[in-house]
Parts: sequence; structure tokens; C-alpha cells
Amino acid sequence: MDDILNSERLHVRHALEAIDSAERPFVKMHGLRNHFVIFDRRIDRRAFRRADIVRICDPRIGVGGDQVLTIEPPSLAGAAAAMRIFNIDGREVSACGNATRCVAHLLMEETGANTLAFETKGGLLKCRRTGAMEVSVALGPIGWNWRDFPLSHEVDVADLPVESGSLRHGMGLWIGNPHAVFFVDSLADINLARDAAPIHDSPLFPEGVNVSVAELVDASTIRLAVWERPGIATQACGTGACVAAFAARRKGLTTSERFTVHLPAGPLSVEIHDTMAVMSGPVAYCCWGVVAAETVYDFD
Repeated sequence: MDDILNSERLHVRHALEAIDSAERPFVKMHGLRNHFVIFDRRIDRRAFRRADIVRICDPRIGVGGDQVLTIEPPSLAGAAAAMRIFNIDGREVSACGNATRCVAHLLMEETGANTLAFETKGGLLKCRRTGAMEVSVALGPIGWNWRDFPLSHEVDVADLPVESGSLRHGMGLWIGNPHAVFFVDSLADINLARDAAPIHDSPLFPEGVNVSVAELVDASTIRLAVWERPGIATQACGTGACVAAFAARRKGLTTSERFTVHLPAGPLSVEIHDTMAVMSGPVAYCCWGVVAAETVYDFD
């Protein structure tokens, strides 16, 4: 009997060791309630599958978040690290302003630096500490070539041929991810899910598009709501704030270079310099933890 019990204990111990070795630590942060689950892959090089990303982002069976971010070894000279960004549907994207600020804060805490650059699929991004829990990032260049998006066919991106409800005469802009920016008289009159979702789903955007709906309050103040890929209303969107400010200038609505952009979760500061945008805002910690192996949290 003792031999059987010892054997069972050995199996249990091996099983627990296997679970422990498969656990992956994360830190969850948010920038104006834009939530990110962040993993460091500079040492632990195990890859995430698309299904893993979906589960982690799902608050019912995972951690819950708007995106999964991974910190990677850099390949570009001068980069402190690299970052990859995955949406809740598991698809990788090139840019996210609030994600950039959160990861920049982590790397600055790690290195003690107040300025650094790190690598993304959208290029090398320069970041600066502007407060104890505040970071600025330079994003761009902002482009308006129809091939950047991609679009299903060539159109005038200064006056997109799509409309829904009060959303008309949108401008297509690229800032590492695609945005369709629409200015309205009153943001309070817009039902984002009703009006923005049909534009996101338009055949003109085969990979979807972030739909930014903006109200210019005065020359340097914008109210903004964003329907983000893959089809959610977000509390804050850093790249959306940047392209809204840029579009206001390009449409001739204002000549200001400095903006306060008010999103549902709070304000971001944006400065426009030619085709570049410098976006500043707060970052915050939510929690730390581990995710277990797929066999532990796989409920499919």
C-alpha cells in the first residue's frame, strides 16, 4: 500500500512541476482603461498561438484585456527591446499608442532611463518619461496613401466614399494602423455601435479599420470616440487621438499644433509636428500573475 501511495504522490508531484514549468508570468497595465496583458519573451521564447491570445483576453476564462503585448529581443540598433501587439481576436497589429506608453514605462523602470526607443512592426518608437506614471511617445509618420491600409481599391482618402448615419466625408490615415476619421457637430448625438460598425465592416477595408469619430470643441480641444478593430468601442485610443488632431489640421479646421483629446476614460495630450505626433498620457498597473498551460485553461 505504501508503494502505491508513494507512486501516486510522485505522479502528483510531477504533474504539479509540469504545471509550474508551464506557467507564464504577466503584468497587466492600462493606459486610460485601455487594458494590456504583457509578457516578457526575451528569455522565455515560447510562442503564443492565436487561440492562446483569445483565451488570455477573454475575462471569462482568462486574464481579460484589450490586447496581449509581448516584449521581445530587439533586432534594430539603438532599441532597448521590441514589442509585438495582438488584438483580442489573436491578430497581430503594428501600432497602439497606449500600449507603447505602458511597455515604455516598464522598460524605463527596468533600465532606469528616462528616454528610450523600442522596436515595433510600425518602426522604432522614441519614448520619454514625463512624470512618475506618465509617458510620451512619438508616433508616425502619419500617411494617407491608399495602399498603406490596405484598401480594396484606390479611392480619395481625403474624402472616403463610405458613410453611415451622420458619419460622412471621412479621412483615411495610417499611423502604423488604419483609421477612418469623421468629424461631427456633436459626439453626444452619435451611437458608435450603430454608426461606426458598418464602416468598420465595409468591403473597402478588407482587414477592417479603426473608426475615429471626433468633435472639434475649439481650436485645440477634441472630443473623440473610437470603434476599434476587430469591432469594439474602446475607452481610449492613443493612435486615434493622434490622427484626429492631425486630420483637424489637414482638413483646415484649425491651425493649432497642440491638442487636448478627451476620450471616454480621460484626456491625452497630442502635439503635431509636420507628419509626426507626440502623444502623452498616464499609465497604471492593474495586477501581476501567471497564466497556466493551455491544458489547464482550455475549456473548448
